[in-house]
Amino acid sequence: MTQDNQRTQKQITSGKYRRLMALSDEHGVIAALAIDQRGSLKKALTAITNRTITAPEIMEFKTLVAEVLTPYASAILLDPEYGLEAARHRSDRTGLLLAYEETGYDTTIKGRLPSLYPEWSVARIIETGADAVKVLLYYDPDDDESINSVKHAFVERIGAECYAYDIPFFLEVVSYSDSIGDESSHAFAQAKPEKVRKLTREFSRARYGVDVLKLEIPVNMRFVEALEHNHNGPFAYTRQEAKQYFRDIAAEARVPFIYLSAGVSNALFLASLALANEAGVPYAGVLCGRATWQDGIPVYMKGGTQALRTWLDHEGRQNIEALNVVLRNGAQPWWNLYGGRENLDVVDSTHLGKNSQDNQ
Repeated sequence: MTQDNQRTQKQITSGKYRRLMALSDEHGVIAALAIDQRGSLKKALTAITNRTITAPEIMEFKTLVAEVLTPYASAILLDPEYGLEAARHRSDRTGLLLAYEETGYDTTIKGRLPSLYPEWSVARIIETGADAVKVLLYYDPDDDESINSVKHAFVERIGAECYAYDIPFFLEVVSYSDSIGDESSHAFAQAKPEKVRKLTREFSRARYGVDVLKLEIPVNMRFVEALEHNHNGPFAYTRQEAKQYFRDIAAEARVPFIYLSAGVSNALFLASLALANEAGVPYAGVLCGRATWQDGIPVYMKGGTQALRTWLDHEGRQNIEALNVVLRNGAQPWWNLYGGRENLDVVDSTHLGKNSQDNQ
């Protein structure tokens, strides 16, 4: 928290405030479950059986995860392609984020450019009962300006659309480097903290209208020296250096931020959050996906619906409850970045969402 955050009240519109509260737990922490994966989930399911996976199977998997695990989450992130039925099966007290971007990107065009579902809009996302719009952006702050300018304009448009409908905008930014290549490499591990720092600074700017940044863990935990879940080297950072990177990047944030699990194991993600807790950074929670439920994929493909339900009731629940314990030890209310809840100035707004029912 900076002195500038404390001097003036943070003005927030009533719709965004109400919906952010719906996504948070009683402490103002966003303890959210993510299962908006589409292409990657289909690929993981296919790898178990070596047959074509049907849309009803993907929908059933998501619905079971939502039904069993949302009682232990403050919110769930789903997609409009396979996740709308799952949204209807979430716990009554669990908020809903809906993905707006299409899965993947065109590999024949340089820059990993994003795209939105052409048949969806923020107005239509609101009509599903969603409390927030989420968009994933692949971003290299050191890429060509011609590429990043397109991405900046893309985010600006979504921010304006969310502002018009008074709904929170969650921007998930994933770093990469075409010049380095493999994002799991030692070379990228060395470059990653600075890239995440730059993108955090960029998308904290008011022009983008982002309400919550969904950030990567700023280091590759597999390259942190003296970490229990690590290999034997080479290392990219000491434990102290890794904690300082957490702090340096948090210092750039001007909007609340949460961490994504990025497909790592549950144990490694818990270790990542424990390191964030040690560093004392004011992260506002998580949107945790595969770390919680990915081990249920082979269970479902081999044993069916009841086998997955049993796994989720035991191992899945244990995963999410272990995550909640770590969050209680370090995550802070989203409003802390603005100097505390008492420093929020909640104002009415004239927005398109007020007239949405009249326009149906």
